[in-house]
Amino acid sequence: MLFSRSLTLAVLGLPLVLGACDRETAPEAQPQASEAAAAKGAKAESGVLDRSKQGSEMPDFVLKDAAGNQAKLASFKGKPLLVNLWATWCAPCVAELPALDKLAKDRAGSLTVLAVSQDLDSAGSTGGGGTDAKVAAFLKQRAPGLAPWRDGENNLAFHYNAQTLPTTIYYDAQGREVWRFTGAREWTSGETAKLLDEAR
Repeated sequence: MLFSRSLTLAVLGLPLVLGACDRETAPEAQPQASEAAAAKGAKAESGVLDRSKQGSEMPDFVLKDAAGNQAKLASFKGKPLLVNLWATWCAPCVAELPALDKLAKDRAGSLTVLAVSQDLDSAGSTGGGGTDAKVAAFLKQRAPGLAPWRDGENNLAFHYNAQTLPTTIYYDAQGREVWRFTGAREWTSGETAKLLDEAR
């Protein structure tokens, strides 16, 4: 079976962050994280704010949506960009989706929020149409304002060395990294608003 690069890193036993997921569960459990587990995972912010890559240029990877449309990550420059790496099988990720959806609506025009799924096809390979449709339906139910982007080869997770999910990277309007956050976060809190106000 082929593993994505990001999942291979997690399997090798790299450190975990509380309130985050390190690997995919069995395919039968993947389609829906339980609502109770998701709610429990979102209650406390238990993650790490990292500024060590501040000023780094945005990578030029291509994302795909459920309809097969493609977009380069760099095409989202022009206003601050929040890139959230998540998966349907990750309870803290699922718990964050409504807050990310609200954040995108509240800051429409001044911030772009990209929810980029790291889900693999059920057969273990990446990039399948069935997974694209499943992720789109899952996101529509929980965060209808967010577009269902996928990183079919987990290039972003590998580039960011994302050992756990969720991992969120914040860029300024010029496409330079401001900070990244690994683990669960309340995206509509006052503290988060201050962090987001760091970039224009």
